[in-house]
Amino acid sequence: MNPNQSIERVEVIRTADPSQVREFFQKVYTWMCGGLIISGITAYMVSNNEAWANFFLGNQITFIITLLIELGLVIWLSAGINKMSAQTAIVSFLVYCFTSGLTLSVIFLAYTAESINTVFFITAGMFGIISLYGYTTKADLSRTGQIAFMGLIGIILASVVNMFMNNPQVDYIISIVGVLIFTALTAYDTQKIKRFALNTSEGSEQQSKASIIGALTLYLDFINLFLMLLRLMGRRK
Repeated sequence: MNPNQSIERVEVIRTADPSQVREFFQKVYTWMCGGLIISGITAYMVSNNEAWANFFLGNQITFIITLLIELGLVIWLSAGINKMSAQTAIVSFLVYCFTSGLTLSVIFLAYTAESINTVFFITAGMFGIISLYGYTTKADLSRTGQIAFMGLIGIILASVVNMFMNNPQVDYIISIVGVLIFTALTAYDTQKIKRFALNTSEGSEQQSKASIIGALTLYLDFINLFLMLLRLMGRRK
């Protein structure tokens, strides 16, 4: 489920002014960055602890269970945001970021630390510029978002098929297309969050929950953009 759908379903009041929109985005980016920090620290610690790495990555059953929990948390947050309290949404988001860090720890075992750091900063720069564009542009990015979402479904299907084909050229093409898709989604999602922010009442329960869903949406865009770039540019051990 797309977290943006939850944003659309939250009841809102047209009271926000530009300063309130900026404050709302500060909350969104703060939660997003906090989530990235939690995931990064978790991934690094697991990859550097042999016992933890063997438990979470060496055991196929444990790894699959962790992936299912991660997916379940995204679906639960997206589908149930209106029924849960802001505190529950915050805890769920933080738990998701921790769980995501467990699965992301595999990249520290597959790629050199130098290439991970390099790609991370490249991703951060790209994400910042693209998100700023989505925030400031007057163009309607709805059509772009629809095309990007269809493209996302396409690369997911292609990735599943390539798991059996194991074709490096197909994987390379998927990574390039993935970068383009998540670049477009970042701009689109930022604009969509801004439009919602214009319709929120400052300090409301809806605003607090919306900031979490917004952070989750941009977190997913950032992580997936990072992973696609890492597949293209990362140096394997």
